[in-house]
Amino acid sequence: MTPDLPYFQQVFFGPDAIRAMDAAFDKACRSLHDAGQPEIVKEVIAKRIISLACDGERDPDRLCDETLKALGLRRSFANAG
Repeated sequence: MTPDLPYFQQVFFGPDAIRAMDAAFDKACRSLHDAGQPEIVKEVIAKRIISLACDGERDPDRLCDETLKALGLRRSFANAG
C-alpha cells in the first residue's frame, strides 16, 4: 500500500497503524475479487483507509468496511473474504 499520495506526506503512522491499514487494504482488495477494477480503484481504497486512519481508526475490519461502504458497496459484500 504505497501509492504516491502527496496529500498525506505530512502524516506519520506507527507500526501498529500501518499493519492495520495494510490488512484493511488487502481485505478490501480481496473483497473486489479482482473483478477487473482499474488501478484507480486501489488508489481510492488506499486514500480512504488513510483518511480514516488519520481520524484515529485502527481496527482493520472497520477500516475495510467503512472504505467499501464509501465506495457504495453493500456491507454483506464487504464482509466477504
